[in-house]
Amino acid sequence: MKSLRMGPQPLQMNWRIRCTARGSTLLGKQRWKYWIDEKTRCNCFMLFPRALSITHSESKQYWRWHPLEETSGTEVEVATLLDVCWLEIHGRLELSHLTPGVDYNVVFEVMLTEPAWGWYTPMNLWIKFPDGTVQQRVEKLQEKPKDQWMELKAGQLKTHVGQNGELDMALFEYHVGNWKSGLTIKGVKIVPTE
Repeated sequence: MKSLRMGPQPLQMNWRIRCTARGSTLLGKQRWKYWIDEKTRCNCFMLFPRALSITHSESKQYWRWHPLEETSGTEVEVATLLDVCWLEIHGRLELSHLTPGVDYNVVFEVMLTEPAWGWYTPMNLWIKFPDGTVQQRVEKLQEKPKDQWMELKAGQLKTHVGQNGELDMALFEYHVGNWKSGLTIKGVKIVPTE
């Protein structure tokens, strides 16, 4: 699994300064986005698909990688599921990058595109804390709207001063083993709750 690690302290300050000057900044070869929420003034992150560990994502038989223009006009790469029975997507974020004392939502931003099929089995979503505690949810995609972005909530957390370690997040379904297709992954957002 890949982790969002920003490097030494001077680099961390640099990406925060750039963000303040520009509104948001892309990091790690456009694999992550960092911004400060205008309303709460809290750190926010988006882990794009190349920052995630996606089973079979390098096989053109199972996944297609293609560009997507963000609302800011920046182009990022997304992944569209062509055909798999083992769906497993993981990401990690260092908790110390989040603003202390804030409630955050962790959501997968996805889209079902026609012809989407095989989604009658509920998807599993979870977040795992450094101490091993897990929050888990299930989400049925079969009845979800097609051809529009939606957020699948993996979990919620409250950050604390001095908190560190990695937060793991996952979206998966491989127990039933049915084939599925038509899911586009934009990424995982970690944003303050509203």
